[in-house]
Amino acid sequence: MSRRRRAGALGALLLACLLGASVAAAQTSSGLGPTRSLATGGCQLNSANGNIKHVIYLQFDNTHFRRDNPNVPSDLEQMPHLLNFIRGNGTLLTNDHTALISHTATGILTSLTGVYPDRMGQPVSNSFRYFTPSGTTRTGVSFAYWTAPLFDPAPAGQTDTMPEMINENGKIAPAPWVPYTRAGCDFGAVATANTILENTAIDVKTVFGPNSAEAAEVAATPGQAFADFVGIGVHCAQDSTICSTANHGRPDLLPDEPGAPYTGYNGLFGAKYVDPVIKPSGPMTDLDGNTIQDASGHVGFPGFDGMEPTNSLSWVAQMQEAGIPITYAYISDAHDGHGTAGNTHFAYGPGEQGYVDQLHAYDTAFQKFFARLADDGIDKSNTLFVVTVDEGDHFVGDTPTPAGCDGINVACTYNRVGEINGNLSAMMRTQFSDTTPFTVHSDDAPTVYITGNPSQTALATRKLEREMAQLHWTNPYTGSVENNIMVALADHTEMKTLHMVTADPARTPTFTPFADPNWFFFASGSPATCATDAACASIPARTSQSFAWNHGDIQDEIASTWVGLVGPGVDHGVDYTGWTDHTDVRPTMLSLLGLTDDYTRDGRVVSQVLAPSAIPAALQSSDAVALADMLKRLDAPFGQFAMDTLKGSTSGLASDTNHDNRYTTLEKSIASLTDQRDQVVDAIKAQLAGAETGQAVDHTQATQLLDRANGLLGRAAGLAGH
Repeated sequence: MSRRRRAGALGALLLACLLGASVAAAQTSSGLGPTRSLATGGCQLNSANGNIKHVIYLQFDNTHFRRDNPNVPSDLEQMPHLLNFIRGNGTLLTNDHTALISHTATGILTSLTGVYPDRMGQPVSNSFRYFTPSGTTRTGVSFAYWTAPLFDPAPAGQTDTMPEMINENGKIAPAPWVPYTRAGCDFGAVATANTILENTAIDVKTVFGPNSAEAAEVAATPGQAFADFVGIGVHCAQDSTICSTANHGRPDLLPDEPGAPYTGYNGLFGAKYVDPVIKPSGPMTDLDGNTIQDASGHVGFPGFDGMEPTNSLSWVAQMQEAGIPITYAYISDAHDGHGTAGNTHFAYGPGEQGYVDQLHAYDTAFQKFFARLADDGIDKSNTLFVVTVDEGDHFVGDTPTPAGCDGINVACTYNRVGEINGNLSAMMRTQFSDTTPFTVHSDDAPTVYITGNPSQTALATRKLEREMAQLHWTNPYTGSVENNIMVALADHTEMKTLHMVTADPARTPTFTPFADPNWFFFASGSPATCATDAACASIPARTSQSFAWNHGDIQDEIASTWVGLVGPGVDHGVDYTGWTDHTDVRPTMLSLLGLTDDYTRDGRVVSQVLAPSAIPAALQSSDAVALADMLKRLDAPFGQFAMDTLKGSTSGLASDTNHDNRYTTLEKSIASLTDQRDQVVDAIKAQLAGAETGQAVDHTQATQLLDRANGLLGRAAGLAGH
């Protein structure tokens, strides 16, 4: 599934703009040749041995290490130039996990920041809903520039201006490029979520101003404006010539950044201004030398669905060659047929010919990319490479034919492919005669917003939760009635445990049901009720199938991801199978680079994948390792504590009116345990933060914290048995 999934209101407006300029016609590129410059200016990375001079961070959309069909090689297995580069030169972490909700924006932003969604504002994505003062809801989009406001203009009665990226203090969340620019390093962003302009509506006004020439271009030629200003950017160190006013640099404003005031920094926003600086010889080309443009011929950014490796990696290489030592990039998913018959989201099944062909093209691009970097002198000896993915997926479709097809020697074909689209509100009205008005954020985990924004203990809320827990319907794939489609339920209490409650109460759903992963739910008033089961739960025709890879949910194939690390200080030779999640990526990277954040992260340094000489001895102690492991079990959304309390929450929310004391008891227990969890977690993070700077972990305190944590895990496990 790509970054742009179904949204409403503002989201639909932005989506239309994105899809209008989305598919890349280009296919590969040449370097700067004699004009190359790899000077990195005043960039001061403080790696342990001083060898790291470049950082290349690549984040895939929906690309899998695990096999989705046991007979078909996985995505990474079908990209041997990438997989062998990681395994031959570094470490592949094969047991990584996303955060909740497991969507593209949430996954990417968790990795970029090292904090869970409650501390950066995007627990529901790729769009979300929020309550207005009247109790109705509107749609917001999770993809917007880092400092953009949540809404523009404000809805009736709304006077505050909540930031899109909101931290736990109600301020703009700290930006991921700041440690680099403070260290004198320019930071290049290639379609990386929210570090660049994501749209031509709010974002252009936020960065350039409503009366700017750029805003005028948006009004006059929106397609070209999208290609000019969206998707590509550079955040510069102070006094960097790349982001000079002469190059159309704009002030890089971060008014809420912790630490010293973030002043005197500029940025370049958009291919129109970045490309002439990094490639003065002409327009940006892909890895084969073709001009990068969208499907309508607009030269510049081709749209987020056009960021196949041949385009994305070419921009990365060009930035590095122009002396930008830190580059972060996004790569479009491989299981959607970008540009197939004009459909940017034709969903392939595992082993289907178009899927296999696309992965082969991706692999070829990586082969060319690594060769080009090697010619530039950028390799494992002086560069930290980080490659990861936003989330996993659950494939929805028939069993492929012929039996045993592997996609490589024998292509797989599918009769039906696609998630089951269910009209949740009509289904509830039909099955339970429940007329409680609600909207949802359409999803596999369709967060519910009851009109009027009632409390979690209100009669309407409790009634809808109980009934949704009992939802059953005919599965169009099997023809049989599927019972208990909603496999888990979380209200405000449990969503807090799962790090899904932000500092903005308006964007907290009334409750969240997690569904069977074959289903995708929306809510519509039409039809009012379902004349037949098929009228409200269907599979689109194969010829128009756009969505078959479900995520957002709690199943293991959705939660599980991977990370590849290569570079000085990274161990290599064996895959690391220890439990990690997205928040661990940033601490591990910055520890290798000798940089720090001005805020406390939720992740930990994964010391097991680093050479002993690359990390402080204090982090290698048995106490530090035990605390780091416990941090994941206790605090991660997919960790032991959270998954056990979610089982208790599901039981409580599903309880009938005769057992509502059970609901009350479970809710109080979850709330109490979560408060205690947070206290222990804060203390563990403090110990680990000290160890990162070389301070020895206090053995007595570590023992006490581990004892308290184990007690909490035991009590959470007890709730799971209710």
